[in-house]
Amino acid sequence: MKLKKVLASVLAAATVLSSAACVNAEETISLTLWGAEEDQTLLAELVENFKAAYPDFTFDIQIGVESESTAKDTVLTDVEAAADVFAFADDQLNDLVSAGALSSLNEVGEALQVAGKSLDDVKAANDAGAVAATMIGDQMYAFPMTGGNTFFLYYDSSVISAEDAASWDTLLAAAEAAGKKVGMTLASGWYNASFFYGAGFTTGLNEDQTTAIDWNGTSADGYTGVDVVKSMLNIAGNSAFMAIADGDISNWIAAGGLCAAISGDWDASAAQEAFGDGYAATKLPTFTIGEDQVQQAPPYGYKFVGVNAYAENVGWAVVLADFLTNEEAQAARFEARGLAPTNLNVQASDEVQSNVAIAAAASESEFGVLQRVGGKYWDPAQTFGEMIAQGSLKADDDAGIQAALDSLVEGVTAPIG
Repeated sequence: MKLKKVLASVLAAATVLSSAACVNAEETISLTLWGAEEDQTLLAELVENFKAAYPDFTFDIQIGVESESTAKDTVLTDVEAAADVFAFADDQLNDLVSAGALSSLNEVGEALQVAGKSLDDVKAANDAGAVAATMIGDQMYAFPMTGGNTFFLYYDSSVISAEDAASWDTLLAAAEAAGKKVGMTLASGWYNASFFYGAGFTTGLNEDQTTAIDWNGTSADGYTGVDVVKSMLNIAGNSAFMAIADGDISNWIAAGGLCAAISGDWDASAAQEAFGDGYAATKLPTFTIGEDQVQQAPPYGYKFVGVNAYAENVGWAVVLADFLTNEEAQAARFEARGLAPTNLNVQASDEVQSNVAIAAAASESEFGVLQRVGGKYWDPAQTFGEMIAQGSLKADDDAGIQAALDSLVEGVTAPIG
């Protein structure tokens, strides 16, 4: 990192209100900003608001398109050429930090004095889970932007009662009685992990970016991986269950054969249109292991805004990143796109509380899991989910299930390269 340049820029930005001599008001402050295509209109509006908030300074802020899902790959192609400020998904944090692409806000957070706040104020304004997700050790590396990057249960309350929706057993029974089906994607390591996480199993990212996974053993809660797979097979084998390909949930909801489906806020419109007055959503159901009801626990993620460690005007980049994620910006983002806020005040607003999908996602924050996995995880996890969806494994074949789990873990933990 260009440490001297970073420190000089931070000091200049941090004292800009108290000593105008530190920054030439006639000098143009240039910044680049990357955000999702869907956010371009909103970002343009927020940037104009940012300029208006600092009328004594001249800014040239260029906005580019970059999806949060691919930000890491683009940034790491050439960190110094990447945007000064960019949005990204929480599971990219480790790689970005390891590559030295993100400024530690602990080191450059003094710049927030320009906005009359401190890094502690930012932490206090956002929910604890979001703040924790921005940190590695005691260092904070990004500003929380949105939460609720997860999935939950949509259902038609004219067919499925709230009590029915509480467990897979009652959910499938009610669907079968109505001649309807419940849809879920199993051939995905994002979705199928929720059964294992619920039973106390884990995944983690090692220092060499390989994945640690314990699904073929016994969890801290005392369940075996075989137990979990048997439960999944019982669900998948039910006549009222429909295994749906990743990304195809909305089409099946619209087709009319489903009375419930597991998906996220991106399918809210499809569910609301299909279920009409019966439109409802809630946390994931519990599933049965032996005599126990075990809460299905989904990956629960966030999206952040970070500051490039090589930003020429890193102090102002910090101030801009904060502005794009503050209370007003998160309220505007919710209004414009229906995205779940992490800001506590916005979360508590009547508008957010009355949003069916966001309320369902928020209800899972207490047991959702911050999924951390390496690149070798996804293909074996998808294949394993396909085996369950297709009935290739049998619930009465413990040895076969154990062998499949061992193969899964072997593939997931394979060294990189």
